[in-house]
Amino acid sequence: MTAPPSPPPAPAPRTSHAALPPDARDFLLAEARRRFLDYVTVDTTADPDSGRHPSSPGQLTLGRRLQAELEALGLAAVELDAHGYVYATLPASPGVEAPALTFCAHLDTSPAVSGAGVRPVCHADYDGGPIGFPDDPDLRLTPEDSPELRRFIGQTIITAAGGTLLGADDKAGIAGIMAALAAFRRFGDWRHPELRIVFTPDEEIGQGTDHIRMDRLGSIGYTIDGGLIGELEAECFDAGEVTLVFHGHNVHPGYAKGRMVNAVAAAARFVACLPEAESPEHTAGREGFIHVTDLRGNESEATLKMILRDFDPAANAARLELIRSLQAVFERRCRGLRIEGHHRAQYRNMRPILERHPQVTRLAAEAIRRAGIEPLFKAIRGGTDGARLSFMGLPTPNVFAGGLLFHSLKEWIPEAALGKSAEVILHLCRLWAEGEAPATAS
Repeated sequence: MTAPPSPPPAPAPRTSHAALPPDARDFLLAEARRRFLDYVTVDTTADPDSGRHPSSPGQLTLGRRLQAELEALGLAAVELDAHGYVYATLPASPGVEAPALTFCAHLDTSPAVSGAGVRPVCHADYDGGPIGFPDDPDLRLTPEDSPELRRFIGQTIITAAGGTLLGADDKAGIAGIMAALAAFRRFGDWRHPELRIVFTPDEEIGQGTDHIRMDRLGSIGYTIDGGLIGELEAECFDAGEVTLVFHGHNVHPGYAKGRMVNAVAAAARFVACLPEAESPEHTAGREGFIHVTDLRGNESEATLKMILRDFDPAANAARLELIRSLQAVFERRCRGLRIEGHHRAQYRNMRPILERHPQVTRLAAEAIRRAGIEPLFKAIRGGTDGARLSFMGLPTPNVFAGGLLFHSLKEWIPEAALGKSAEVILHLCRLWAEGEAPATAS
């Protein structure tokens, strides 16, 4: 089979005033790569059952490291608070009166796969074939797993060693922001508005903005937390979480007829009644789903957890009603069974907010173009801190960080994405500094 062609070289920036200093791209890539390879070694796995904020101690460990690095870069008002949020401010360039911008990325990694002892591996000169993992000889990353690999033939691909996720979600975003801040120090004449930096804990478990201090943020925001190079996301899922606790009655199985109410078996049958066509493995594009995330327990008590996702809030409301109807049916058909239900809204589709502030997304698209990349407009089949921030008064679209196959052992990122992410931040700051003012919300 003929190997697919390598991607064409990136076009030069379209306008002379947007040109970076001659060595800036090399600087940005080196800074972002160095920082990324360091950050991923810190275990920041979120723990949804801890009851703490942040939910895991490693997030504070990384937060302290970032606090020291921000101070070394000369930022003002650097703070790591008790909840694990890292804040910092970079004053505006002289004469710049544009609105303050917030750049946000999250410290934690998904609990779906281990994040302990991450060993990043750089696969240079990728040849287009399978990529192996030193810690698991049976594991392979292939273009069939991720067709985007074919776009980066001849480049360096970064993975973990095979026993953990990589952590590009979202330590690539942190590295991009930090590299951009280092570039402002290195290239002092690159104009920018006041910047408000925030690194959040526990985004992966839906708690990234639970304790955020809006007074430390600007009036326009950007999360650096997206996927493939070029992605720009101004729409996301509407999201909710459902927990059902099945209360049964245990009796010795030898004498159980007519007496036992098996809670865990009832929960399993409940899952079997959910529409299979509306599960994540059977949906794509703009299709929503019910995703069973956990089922555990015994004959006396069992807990079932699900998440609901759709771009249309009404569709999620219908799924919630289906679950409540099934709950009532199960309690009627199984005498003695009691099901305790809890629903929690997690985040909402940010599209209606960002549509009131079109210049926020428009300038992000132009910044991506100035970095020599064609923007890829995409609706997120997931969510970001930006979705919640948008409804808290800070319009915040999501800009790529570059990683793919998040939350898996095969997570990967092209090395080039680290530098490009930082470059987009520089161009975005320059665009706002050049005089774009926010439109009045309708």
